[in-house]
Amino acid sequence: MFNYAQIEESKIEFVEIAPAAELPNGERLFVDMGDKPIVIFNIAGQFFAIGDVCSHDDGPLGDGVIEGHHVVCPRHGAEFDVRTGQAMQMPAVVDIPAYPVQVRDGIIFIGVPK
Repeated sequence: MFNYAQIEESKIEFVEIAPAAELPNGERLFVDMGDKPIVIFNIAGQFFAIGDVCSHDDGPLGDGVIEGHHVVCPRHGAEFDVRTGQAMQMPAVVDIPAYPVQVRDGIIFIGVPK
């Protein structure tokens, strides 16, 4: 998978998602960007977005427990870094997509490839 958070901004289109006030600290928001399920996390006032599909078995990931900047898959315990999408714990060995997030004028935007 690809860490879109590190791609050149000219290759990204930012899409308006929701007011930041609707996603308080410690909460998450589920969105669909076309055929891509994405989950946005607010961790200590910082927003992170990753694909909501575990690379181990294609199950939903966003309902997992947050430990620091890691989300633990609720199905089999695979662990991913929400900042980069990197697989951190078996049984997952393949990274998941990570997306850039911006907050402008109190609105959350997610960057997706053009």
